Amino acid sequence: MAETRMLTGHDEIRDWAAARMGAPAIRQASAAIGNNEPFLLIVFDQRAYEDQDQGQDRPTDLGAPEIVEWDEWFEIFDRRNLGLVVAKDVPGVRESFHEIVAR
Repeated sequence: MAETRMLTGHDEIRDWAAARMGAPAIRQASAAIGNNEPFLLIVFDQRAYEDQDQGQDRPTDLGAPEIVEWDEWFEIFDRRNLGLVVAKDVPGVRESFHEIVAR
């Protein structure tokens, strides 16, 4: 496995995600697993552009992530004291490996 580094600054996280066509997303908590906290993630490529319209004629997919604004994502990120672990940059490679962990 490649070496990793932890990102905690908002600008460096936004820049890292933007360089990989990533967008902030939240998956709502599942009562089935006894957790009320939303699950933070970053979605990439085409998944970030999927139709987010949840009109009355479409069922709500409770397991699907919802693309959100960075401010909303960072509010949860900071409140829970999280960090984003990513692979160290290697010239010519845009690795999208990431993991959101407690600091």
